[in-house]
Amino acid sequence: MSVHKILSSIFIYTAKAFLSVDEKTVPDHSVIKNVLIVRQHNQFGDLLASVSLFRAVKETFINCKLTVITSPQNCYAVSKNKYIDEQFVFDKKKLFNPDYIYRLLNLLRGRYDLVIVPVTVAISDTSCFIGRFAHAGFRIGPGSLNGKINEFSFLFHKSIDMNWDIKPERHVSDFGLDIVRPFGINTDNFKSEISFDKYDEKTAEEFLNSISTGDNKLIIGLHIGAGKPPNRWPVEKFISLAELINENYNADFYLTGSSSDENELNQFCSSSKLKCEIFLNKKIPEVAALISKSSLFITNDTGVMHVAGATNTAQISLFGPTNPNNWAPIGVNKLFIKQSDSINEIAVKDVFNSVQKLLSK
Repeated sequence: MSVHKILSSIFIYTAKAFLSVDEKTVPDHSVIKNVLIVRQHNQFGDLLASVSLFRAVKETFINCKLTVITSPQNCYAVSKNKYIDEQFVFDKKKLFNPDYIYRLLNLLRGRYDLVIVPVTVAISDTSCFIGRFAHAGFRIGPGSLNGKINEFSFLFHKSIDMNWDIKPERHVSDFGLDIVRPFGINTDNFKSEISFDKYDEKTAEEFLNSISTGDNKLIIGLHIGAGKPPNRWPVEKFISLAELINENYNADFYLTGSSSDENELNQFCSSSKLKCEIFLNKKIPEVAALISKSSLFITNDTGVMHVAGATNTAQISLFGPTNPNNWAPIGVNKLFIKQSDSINEIAVKDVFNSVQKLLSK
């Protein structure tokens, strides 16, 4: 046995000796007024997919206070979410900062009636321990994920086995609720949600006014970047698509993106015949406000896809290796296209056919 495995076994044994909790009866719903959800380990899109869980908590426990622990990587996804009363960003880099530690400990001492540690694609040991150290009457967490045992399930009063394989084509926002459904916490609405205010709307309107070239024109947004290279449809295809749409419809175009999309944005602007302004490095509520005022939004499978999915705007999402049945936005005017695990195999005409279908409505 390796040194790493020996040390890991000692740590698990010690944690179990001092931190394990006995299984408990589920408390009556009427006594649950203060709820904590620990969601610090997930990516941006995963957190947006958790909105159905936040909604389920608020629908089940009317007028409860909901606190959510997020991370620096995903916190902006729910920065103004209407279901969340308090958000705390768990940042490992600040754990040596006395002021930060004081605020973290104060949060965990909040006397929660219920703590939930959800799971979708991976079990986070850190999240499990944060949930355990919170002052709580009842804790729910993962017992296993897809057959992989959670070695720290003893930290919860009730642990739930989560398994994608039972219904592999389910949407992530549906699957994520499995951890609380046994306790009567549920919702029928799986749609995501991003809240934005008048300031965000004003920012979006000012941008739209700056790109408008005439009245009654369609406004079409494109997101051509993606953090994962396999999720990027070729820029030249986006250019061909935009020019084809322009030939057939009266439209103005814009691009969304951040500094990480610089190469793709520069390639589009330098190679396309179209004038296309960039809504660059904007906050998520501002991006949501802009998309909500658009006629159509076309995007790769990436975080902004989930932002657009939270609006009522018609949308086309382009998929490569990811399963769109699990991750594509939900809605009657939300279409996705996938030909194979290679996003490059999506043809311009495939996307244009979907554009025609949506704009004909």
